[in-house]
Amino acid sequence: MLLAVVWLVAQTPNGISAGGRFLFWNGLMVTSRHRIGVMFSTTGSYSVVARSMLNGALLAFEEISRSFPDIGLEPIVVNPGGDLARYAEYSLQMTSSGIRHVIGCYTSSSRKEVIPCFEKYDALLWYPSHYEGFETSNNVIYTGASPNQHVLPLVRYMLAEIGSSAFCVGSNYIWAWENNRIFREAMIAQGGKVLGERYFAIGDTEFDQVIDTILSERPDFVFNNLIGESAYAFFRLFRSACRARGIDQATQIPIASCTLSEPELEEIGHDMVDGHLSSSVYFSSLRSPTNKAFTTAYERAFPNGPAVSADAEASYIAVQLLARSLSAAGTDEVSAVKNAVARQRLAAPQGEVWIDPQTFHAWLTPRIGRSNREARFDAIVEEAGPIQPDPYLVQSSPRYAVVSHTPNLRIAK
Repeated sequence: MLLAVVWLVAQTPNGISAGGRFLFWNGLMVTSRHRIGVMFSTTGSYSVVARSMLNGALLAFEEISRSFPDIGLEPIVVNPGGDLARYAEYSLQMTSSGIRHVIGCYTSSSRKEVIPCFEKYDALLWYPSHYEGFETSNNVIYTGASPNQHVLPLVRYMLAEIGSSAFCVGSNYIWAWENNRIFREAMIAQGGKVLGERYFAIGDTEFDQVIDTILSERPDFVFNNLIGESAYAFFRLFRSACRARGIDQATQIPIASCTLSEPELEEIGHDMVDGHLSSSVYFSSLRSPTNKAFTTAYERAFPNGPAVSADAEASYIAVQLLARSLSAAGTDEVSAVKNAVARQRLAAPQGEVWIDPQTFHAWLTPRIGRSNREARFDAIVEEAGPIQPDPYLVQSSPRYAVVSHTPNLRIAK
């Protein structure tokens, strides 16, 4: 039933799906219809994660068609292919045609590229990815993790359990620059040190030189902000280089990330996949009835993958919150929907989630997981419940003397 509900017609040559005038479910015509943009790069160097994000969104659309039969959501799906110019082009096409809500973008560079268009046409981007914070826009709702929900918990754990020295690698764009800056400041403020930083073009897979440097410096761990194919290559090459030198990489120089997810573990490869650390708000292995129902539905709908991920869950959350807000507001007008979303509470796969009315970022539950040989994560520590987003680190940054709340992770396993 999923594809029959979501895909009304094939994509047009310009990449935008056109739909019929009405959606039907169980023989009932919906009383209102809303075209919703869905924009993920399902081809390109980070397509594995983007495909899981699209799947998460489509699963939510299918569920909404049953849960809210009076609200017809018509997904208009585009694939920018990782090309920033296409992100801008498709955003202009959608918003200028009257689409007011778009679920999309994975990278921060693509989000930055499209925000001016959303502000110009007063549309709303629902951004479902962890990100580096320090951004303000009245036209974005963030359902992924803020830096106090992923970077700071990781720093605390690594300093307490792994060691005080790190080497940073990342893709050469805003996500890695800012994440490494926050990480570095937090490490130094708490007595740690960063031995070096290196950046590479998105898609670059040549890391022999930086790996030699890392092994010469011998940090306690590596902080990884590479994305997509670059990350997968680095994990493989670093593990191989350590083996050649008789180093047990997973225990002696572990790699820690705020981006690594289950579909990416599958890309790394079986004998390279275990022992990596990821700071996230969701892992598919979480044990709860809600998550079990979510992962079962996801696997049934998408048997060929990619595996469910934190970003897929964030996309699922975005569609669920949007649908509930449209129903409550009775309109797709942006200010009315924003007022409505601030009143929603969602029993998400990760636990309860809601949007902070001051920042329009999500309250989420930080966790840290260690990868296993089955290409999944074992959650090793977690917060007791959702913590308030602090995207500007005005309350939880180690640079400030007064700290209202920093993640207080407890042993999960």
